Amino acid sequence: MYRKLAAELIGTFWLVLGGCGSAVLAANFGEHGIGLLGVALAFGLSVVTMAYAIGPISGCHLNPAVSVGLMVGGRFPAADVLPYILAQLVGGLLAGGALYLIASGAVGFDAASGFAANGYGDHSPGGYSLGAVLLCEVIMTAIFLFVIMGATDRDAPAGFAPLAIGLTLALIHLISIPVSNTSVNPARSLAVAFYAAPWALEQLWAFWLAPLVGGSLGALVYRVVRGR
Repeated sequence: MYRKLAAELIGTFWLVLGGCGSAVLAANFGEHGIGLLGVALAFGLSVVTMAYAIGPISGCHLNPAVSVGLMVGGRFPAADVLPYILAQLVGGLLAGGALYLIASGAVGFDAASGFAANGYGDHSPGGYSLGAVLLCEVIMTAIFLFVIMGATDRDAPAGFAPLAIGLTLALIHLISIPVSNTSVNPARSLAVAFYAAPWALEQLWAFWLAPLVGGSLGALVYRVVRGR
């Protein structure tokens, strides 16, 4: 188990550093900034790379909503959910701290401006309401788990699951960055909210509730559709 937890910690560290790091450091880097498309691809690539690296060790969840969803879907033992989540949270917080130290080396850096935190209302990139953000996060996480369940099914083509899952996460970000800055992952949300302005922690509950509900729904729907 300690090898699995170490893999989850490292993998979540890379997800947060790669995804949120691209948003904080590279998204608005003048004419060379990668923008929304680049950030979406960064999140997807971080999952693809780690899925190939640690998938055989831990399954590469990197996300409490994935661990809970796979449990609901009958793919993951309930006894392992809490240890996995704790490892993911530690990995995310370490990455958030590393990103904060890197970003603070630039003149004029201010974490209170957002620091890639998720938000609703005035703190949504597009000014979306709490209801819209919750609905978007539930749907996006449900689809994410549906794809994960299908791509890792024993009858699915071998070796392609990381690509399907990573591309799905990139597409999710393309859709929902304007709505909520895209969470679908409580560990990713906590990782940067902890270092951002107080409002980020105050709104963090939404980015735990919606992904956990959505992930569970997506896994259940797959079980019904799959017929097992």
